[in-house]
Amino acid sequence: MAKLRLLFIKEAQASYISHLDLMRTFQRVFPRGGLELRHSNGFHPHPLISIVLPLPVGQSSECELMDFEVEQDAVGVGIAEMLNAGLPAGLHVRECYAVERPARELAYLRATVELDYDRGVPADAADKLQALFSRDEVLVEKRTKHKELAQINVVPLIRSLEITQGENLLRIETVVCAQNPGLNPALLAQAVERSDPELAPDFARVRRRELYDAQMEVFR
Repeated sequence: MAKLRLLFIKEAQASYISHLDLMRTFQRVFPRGGLELRHSNGFHPHPLISIVLPLPVGQSSECELMDFEVEQDAVGVGIAEMLNAGLPAGLHVRECYAVERPARELAYLRATVELDYDRGVPADAADKLQALFSRDEVLVEKRTKHKELAQINVVPLIRSLEITQGENLLRIETVVCAQNPGLNPALLAQAVERSDPELAPDFARVRRRELYDAQMEVFR
């Protein structure tokens, strides 16, 4: 028996696969790679597989993590290649390795938030956004675990933030808290729209770039 972790990419059309459908996709692919997933005990056994930090639908990522347990003794060698042969476009396993660190040590994530403006970026937009996120408080609405809307201040959840401006694009490079509590980088776009409707983008997209522990060392 072994507990393994996948590092994988989720992008393009796969960005729109829901969390549950993503789990089902991998559960179907594992047997094709010759892997027998371990199951829980009890009346309703389920595969021992979990996403470390589920990605919201519509976002892409270069650093998704999935933990799973198999009946075989394995260290991960060759598993990535076997799984990639059966995965749909937009999903690609970068590595498979034995789990050495608990998921609770994951503290930060780095992401790119791109704000698109069909008619060009508004004047002084980058400076206005920099001033916005320099405040002590920037409130947005977030749905709680109980499906209720609550106001949260995003500022304490941002470790770093850098803004660059192009002709039709504002790019926010940010490091935010990953969990307990975490910040969905897409809420930065919501904060921009709430603070100044004239700065509301025509489209916003988010891509996760990297995961870190509390010491800002890459988390694997």
